[in-house]
Amino acid sequence: MIAVIDYKAGNLRSVQRALEKIGVESIVTHEPEKILAADHVIFPGVGAAGSAMKSLTEMGIGKVLKECVDSGKPVLGICLGTQIIMEHSEEDDGVDCLGIIKGKTIRFQFDNPNVTVPEMGWNQVKFGKEHPIFKDIKSGTNFYFVHSYYPSPAEAENALTETEYAGLTFTSALTAGNLVATQFHPEKSGRHGLQLLKNFAKWDGSL
Repeated sequence: MIAVIDYKAGNLRSVQRALEKIGVESIVTHEPEKILAADHVIFPGVGAAGSAMKSLTEMGIGKVLKECVDSGKPVLGICLGTQIIMEHSEEDDGVDCLGIIKGKTIRFQFDNPNVTVPEMGWNQVKFGKEHPIFKDIKSGTNFYFVHSYYPSPAEAENALTETEYAGLTFTSALTAGNLVATQFHPEKSGRHGLQLLKNFAKWDGSL
């Protein structure tokens, strides 16, 4: 069973539909006992860091997520769920985040006024190292992005993949033991995204 954490950060149904397509049972929940009882946990989200952190604090889910990571069970962050596992985000005039991975979340800044922010659409994801969730997926595969911010890990070992946008190369997926997190949306990335979710569902958290 996969628990998809509901912390009032966007439409979680698309994640659950993707899991249904690959025949994986899941539950969307904000209840700590159900999250902690799950075999795998997905921490998705769209929206702003400030409101997300407010909800996580009020609902007590931030602590639960850290317990899941500490327990060794596989955890997958997606989009906003990737940004707020960092220590700090530049969004909303600066927000202290969960601090599960050292580093911060940075806003895209370009001198060229013709560059569109947010980045929205398909882009290549290049692997910096091998990882079980990318089994049967080639480096350079396109995944779907919608974001104005990106994670910048303090330690190189936490950078799993990189992507280039308008001349800027940024970290597009993070890794830390049994935790992996993607700035892109696997649930919106067609067959390759479904393959990633299938790999995650089979992963035992070890490398």
